[in-house]
Amino acid sequence: IHQGMTSSDVLDTCLAVQLTRASDILLADIDALLAALKRRAFEHKDTVTIGRSHGIHAEPTTFGVKLAQAHAEFSRCRDRLVHAREDIATCAISGAVGTFANIEPYVEEHVAAKLGLKPEPVSTQVIPRDRHAMFFATLGVIASSVERLAVEIRHLQRTEVLEAEEYFSPGQKGSSAMPHKRNPVLTENLTGLARMVRSMALPAMEDVALWHERDISHSSVERMIGPDATVTLDFALARLTGVVDKLLVYPENMEKNLNKFRGLVHSQRVLLALTQAGLSREDAYRLVQRNAMKVWEHGA
Repeated sequence: IHQGMTSSDVLDTCLAVQLTRASDILLADIDALLAALKRRAFEHKDTVTIGRSHGIHAEPTTFGVKLAQAHAEFSRCRDRLVHAREDIATCAISGAVGTFANIEPYVEEHVAAKLGLKPEPVSTQVIPRDRHAMFFATLGVIASSVERLAVEIRHLQRTEVLEAEEYFSPGQKGSSAMPHKRNPVLTENLTGLARMVRSMALPAMEDVALWHERDISHSSVERMIGPDATVTLDFALARLTGVVDKLLVYPENMEKNLNKFRGLVHSQRVLLALTQAGLSREDAYRLVQRNAMKVWEHGA
């Protein structure tokens, strides 16, 4: 096999096959998550809850909208991964410095066709690592989306809020010391896993700047982050799908939290009504805010 080729021709092409196949697994994971999000979003399309900005009550929304937002985000994640897969599905069998000096280009074309890859248009001794950097950066973005939904669920499970909660199976323990605890352990775990996947994007970017036609500084990095990033994200997506699928939702608590400040969250509607009645916006804002602050301070 070593006729006019270099080791990188084989190794880089094999890595491309591995990463494209890993991408297919991850795409299937995202599809399963999207299906779960869609089902739960329709289930709660009319479940009214309070929207929060800066952690403070803002205006009403629905829990279905929250899940629809996550569905839209993971749809974008899927699109990004499709493009990253296309970019990484590249082979190079062009010899020691990429010039085809001792091997014919048709060999590269034949191998690419057999493996479902495309030839690298202009290679050195290796496939340029900007492709790999984009691939692992995409995994990092997907992991961040996993974390965003996980953190949302963690906040909603706080005792003072308790609008949604991870499924807690019979016999499960929340705390070794406090038997009453029902901790959001799965979404906390997902937060940590997302940090790990994101951390692997940076060394992939540092692999781009190899010396001249090639050095070996990228090899040790890719041997670790290749399997670790893809397997970790695969596990995280599967776990998040399970969390969404079994998520406990409490509409009664949502209604109670929504009404906590006795209609204060409709202040913008009052503001607009006053401006439409002829008040200047500044005067209307000042009037509504003055009365709203009384509710904040005195609860009435």
